[in-house]
Amino acid sequence: MSLDRAEVHKVANLARLALTEAEEDQFAGQLSGILDYVEQLNELDVTNVEPTTRAIDVINVTRADDMKVYDNREGLMNSAPDRDDNFFKVPKIIAGD
Repeated sequence: MSLDRAEVHKVANLARLALTEAEEDQFAGQLSGILDYVEQLNELDVTNVEPTTRAIDVINVTRADDMKVYDNREGLMNSAPDRDDNFFKVPKIIAGD
């Protein structure tokens, strides 16, 4: 499939891109090559191929969350920039009356 400069100009206009004539010529060739490759892929028989989002299986490599009691609560509270008794004091982020 071959795109001409007028078709590239139309697509660029729809995408709100300002291209020079030289860029339109350049992209016409590049996009035509991409469309030719997609046509090649369409020739493949994929009737028995399950849809997938990845070419390889990926597993979650994060560790499990384990709740533990932190023994040095006062040390942790003392490391806060600001506190109010047993609570961290943070700036207000929600405006209201």
